[in-house]
Amino acid sequence: MATILLVIIYLAFISLGLPDSMLGAAWPVAYVQLGAPVSYAGFVSICITVGTVISSLVSVRVIRRFGTGVVTAACVLLTASALMAISFADSFVVLMLLALPLGLGGGAIDAALNNYVALHYKASHMSFLHSFWGVGATVSPLIMSHFLKLGGNWHGGYRFVSIIQLSLALVMFATLPLWGKVSHAKPDELLGEPVEIGNRAAIKRRGAIFAVLSFFFYCAGEASVGLWAATYFVNVRGVAASVAASWGALFFFGIMGGRMVSGLLAMRVKERALIHTGLVFAALGALLLALPLPQEFSLAGLLLFGLGCAPVFPNLIHITPQRFGAAYSQAIIGLQMASAYIGSTLMPPLVGWIGQTYGFGGLPYFLLACLAALYVTIAACNRTTGFGRAEVKPA
Repeated sequence: MATILLVIIYLAFISLGLPDSMLGAAWPVAYVQLGAPVSYAGFVSICITVGTVISSLVSVRVIRRFGTGVVTAACVLLTASALMAISFADSFVVLMLLALPLGLGGGAIDAALNNYVALHYKASHMSFLHSFWGVGATVSPLIMSHFLKLGGNWHGGYRFVSIIQLSLALVMFATLPLWGKVSHAKPDELLGEPVEIGNRAAIKRRGAIFAVLSFFFYCAGEASVGLWAATYFVNVRGVAASVAASWGALFFFGIMGGRMVSGLLAMRVKERALIHTGLVFAALGALLLALPLPQEFSLAGLLLFGLGCAPVFPNLIHITPQRFGAAYSQAIIGLQMASAYIGSTLMPPLVGWIGQTYGFGGLPYFLLACLAALYVTIAACNRTTGFGRAEVKPA
């Protein structure tokens, strides 16, 4: 029964990944049809992220009241409905307004399932979970590329993905009884601590601020690539929009494949080693994008950057209970998700403004800066919490 539930959780993460790469793939055509400047994709991203930040911050209360299964199913249905509505949007303002419920659905799914898997499953399952996010994020740009070839029909791409999302929502609702039949130890049974920990108490936990900041820098880089990779290839490399949309999927393919591999490695390799190895690969990928080399090297760099990002996010999530205790994990993971979405809100618009003003050639250097800041905050959190030592003293 627990295995069946895990499959349902994997499906939920496919649904989470589907909308995340849609905007970046569609934007080189959509902004022209909507009559908006190219940098305005950042404002749509802001609206999505406002919704995700709100739902991440309230997730700890909502999940306690309704349960992980109900929250997940309802939020998949919400994102499916938002995608369907976006497929009929005929103005930039309407697109921005519909981005808010899209974000509301995604944030709650992220916080709920990340904590559930971190508490109840092994590290390998966390990597596999996030690889299924990569499945959704890889498939949707390819779908969008197909529809863009049909006369620039980005609306059709959104509509098709919405139908997939609605089907997944039906599966979520049909399997709700499974959540009550699978028995797991409660968080307080795991570490003997009280579970009623709120956001204010969680952020005061020693080292929590560094953990929260690390998600800001990680998602600042990841979201900027997801949103602007296609535009980078169109504006800097001179690639056709429909081709660039499919090339942008390479990044998400790298994440998907990399997380499958890191899930297998997690059975023998510690999370900390996987994170550091990923940072090295991501830095190499950003360098390949930055250097004035033939297009093949840029494509390899994008793929390598995705491979490097692959183990970072899921393993940082999985070590949260180890760093801070199971009782604090739901609240801290909610804060980490909120910080991640703030990073993906604030930084892509900045990259877009700089790209519109000075050109998108600086994107790889921005990625290198994000990776440097990410390394510093991860190291500071590990040092402060004592994570990775032979004995970890409680904060």
